Amino acid sequence: MNNLVLEELADKALDVGLLLRLKVSRPLNLWALRLVVADYLEPNKVRILGEMKAWAYNATNGLQLDTMRVNPEAPQGVGDLVWAATMAWALAETPCKSARLLAIRDDERQHELLVRYFSQRGFEVARDIGAAPKDLPLRIIWGGSGMLMIADCRKVFERSLRRWQKS
Repeated sequence: MNNLVLEELADKALDVGLLLRLKVSRPLNLWALRLVVADYLEPNKVRILGEMKAWAYNATNGLQLDTMRVNPEAPQGVGDLVWAATMAWALAETPCKSARLLAIRDDERQHELLVRYFSQRGFEVARDIGAAPKDLPLRIIWGGSGMLMIADCRKVFERSLRRWQKS
């Protein structure tokens, strides 16, 4: 995959009145990503509709997804655009072929919704992160316990792109 795919996503988003922007930095030989989808409220004022924060290290399984948010007022498909653009960026700019995230367990009902949402995007359960000593590093990274989930970046990209194109 190349940057042309990401540029095409940004162009198609603009066609429907959405801005797709990425901010990437390289602290400590890592990639740090903040991706946002927004719309214009005024010529110089935007409203963030969706965002993804992630970081990656130089490994094929190095994409770590930290924060994914979609504004409840966002048009249908914004979340799928965020996912597709994030995966397009990872495949074009990093060696990452797979991604992982934590479906946080703050509230059991919310946790179940997160696991279902991430599963619909192509993520599979890897293991439960709880109170065991071996879980401490991952709890520190993601700030809590939950279900560690892993997905193939290309699979998430293709599924998200199809869903976004339908919306």
